[in-house]
Amino acid sequence: MNQKKMRAAIIALIAIFIVCFFYFDFGRFFTLDYFKAQQQALQDYYAANPVLTLSIYMGSYIAVTALSLPGAAIMTLAAGALFGNMAGLFMVSFASSIGATLAFFVSRFLLRDYVQNKFGDKLRAMNTGVEKDGAFYLFTLRLVPVFPFFVINLAMGLTPIKTLAFYLVSQVGMLPGTFVYVNAGTQIGKLESLQGILSPELIFSFALLGVFPLVARKIISLVKARKIYQSFSPPKNYDYNLVVIGAGSAGLVSAYIAAMVKAKVALIEANKMGGDCLNTGCVPSKALIRSAKMLSYAKRARDFGLNRTTVDFDFDKVMERVQRVIKKVEPHDSVERYTRFGVDCIKGYAKITSPFTVEVDGRNFTTRNIIVATGARPFVPQIPGLDKIKYLTSDNIWEIRQLPKRLVVLGGGPIGSELTQAFARLGSEVTQVEMAPHLMGREDPEISEMVIEKFMSEGINVLTNHRAKEVRTENDQKVLICEHDGRDIAIEFDEILVAVGRVANTSGFGLEDIGVELSPRRTIETNELLQTNFPNIFCAGDVAGPYQFTHTAAHQAWYASVNALFGKIKTFKANYNAIPWATYTDPEVARVGLNELEAGEQNIPYEKTVYGIDDLDRAIADSEDHGFVKVLTKPGTDKIVGVTIVGAHAGDLISEYILAMRHGLGLNKLMSTIHIYPTLAEANKYAAGEWKKEHRPKKLLAWVERYHTWMRGKRRPSNQVSEAHSERGVMTSD
Repeated sequence: MNQKKMRAAIIALIAIFIVCFFYFDFGRFFTLDYFKAQQQALQDYYAANPVLTLSIYMGSYIAVTALSLPGAAIMTLAAGALFGNMAGLFMVSFASSIGATLAFFVSRFLLRDYVQNKFGDKLRAMNTGVEKDGAFYLFTLRLVPVFPFFVINLAMGLTPIKTLAFYLVSQVGMLPGTFVYVNAGTQIGKLESLQGILSPELIFSFALLGVFPLVARKIISLVKARKIYQSFSPPKNYDYNLVVIGAGSAGLVSAYIAAMVKAKVALIEANKMGGDCLNTGCVPSKALIRSAKMLSYAKRARDFGLNRTTVDFDFDKVMERVQRVIKKVEPHDSVERYTRFGVDCIKGYAKITSPFTVEVDGRNFTTRNIIVATGARPFVPQIPGLDKIKYLTSDNIWEIRQLPKRLVVLGGGPIGSELTQAFARLGSEVTQVEMAPHLMGREDPEISEMVIEKFMSEGINVLTNHRAKEVRTENDQKVLICEHDGRDIAIEFDEILVAVGRVANTSGFGLEDIGVELSPRRTIETNELLQTNFPNIFCAGDVAGPYQFTHTAAHQAWYASVNALFGKIKTFKANYNAIPWATYTDPEVARVGLNELEAGEQNIPYEKTVYGIDDLDRAIADSEDHGFVKVLTKPGTDKIVGVTIVGAHAGDLISEYILAMRHGLGLNKLMSTIHIYPTLAEANKYAAGEWKKEHRPKKLLAWVERYHTWMRGKRRPSNQVSEAHSERGVMTSD
């Protein structure tokens, strides 16, 4: 029997039981008056048939609880009256927990998948909380009798709490209330109603008992914090509310926010303001990519109706332009600008000497809070012979002024791929080496294949499944030895660029000395508030992870700075919903949310809609008619799970989907939004139109066609339902 049929059978069985219960008025047996009238007869039967009575009682109690029927309270009183305090408590404790767990099972089997699929995005925070503290929440609910137990059973079945945890917590949590009812049952003759059993004072006592585990956790965290600070003495007065270490994206935003809310803040940077993004990362790489893009357009002259275009250029001047771009952007991140905001900008190497003090070149500064925003640096693998030559990384490649004739790029991630194509377009003979089966391994395989195909068409030698083993220097000739399919491949080169990833900057400024904990990824370990194990030391950006993007660093900086400055009043958990990124190859690849690879790994069901940009008018006019928009949605809904765009300006086009995912807008809303014609942004509308076309109400449209045929005065409608008006998203969600 498949799951669908089993669900139907269980629902039918439960319905039969419930209908019978009410139809035959079995509820009359679960009233206080009925039990008091039958008490002596039941006690006599129990004396004559103890085992059978206990078995019937246990089975009945489990059934009533499992089916969420009224009567559990009366049965609990009956246990006290029939079996006494100890035996009654034992019987009810196990029967109620087993019945509750069965109800939990039924709710989970019948409803959880539907509820999580339908409302999973809204329940994400609750699911995370239950996974972390579900036992505490359940214990509190079990101890407070104002919450109906049957509602708790059904509701908890929809959450990720483990079954064993549910049973054990229910067994313990229901004991106090069970004892009160069983004990009352021993005096059942004096009871006039159920309302008198639980006084307000007793309910309040249970509530305090239920809250105790959560209070205890808070006390434990305070004790742990006190213990971790016991080696350090806080100063009587502080120089700053906040000291920020590192003036990259995360550090700059943290300092800016602190200054805007009138906190006294210091920003410490040993090198250049702006960090990697301005000086060695985003800004210079995009400037170089732009120059290379102009050369690629020249080579594509015939695509634009031009017979021939030649470009005479000097690589040294291209690199000088890169530096001019940096200089032009530099004022945005300058000391002068941030000083005007009210930030004390301090140049020098910071060293954290305690959770409250930071030393900079012999000067000590006291601070209430610290934000570590020290970024990351290129990771250089230990390849034999690599240290014997001068190799390039994304840090120092901007210093070269002579175009490498033969360039090897180690790494097939975003940095490696972007610089591979840029240098190839500038005239280098580029070989890209990647040990994995695909370039850009976080993207879907067909996207990697599109990028590889484009690279190869531009003369790039792409070597996947090649592991770099050794660098040799023979007669002034540099050679990279790679292993591929069990044999060695030799690649001669003039320069080698190492772009295999980045590693967080976590050492050299005192973290290890005071005991700040690191994560298994070698980033600084933080909680959802971006706190370290020292509650007044926070982290943001690459040094915190899990994403190494400039925009994510700025996003985290808001949480770190606000929690540092206002955490005693209100805290905010970092929200990583709808984190986007782009790789600026040609074609560009941009993504937000899940792709097919990740959805498959996480067993998340989805529907896929693809719109080919080769069909888009503006893309055709620009001779950029390649790529696609791929949207993943929850099955049967227009709710967006993830989007990948491949094509010209994909990094700009993705913004509409970021907004939609961040604020819960579906494809119907995108399709009903007016987009300017002709623009590349229309691709988003047409992708939504493709989804709508696949989900059009076919049966309704058949009847609509009949109606229109009847309105024209014809007796028989055509058998064909016209699809002309559903093409290219012309149908609207209205």
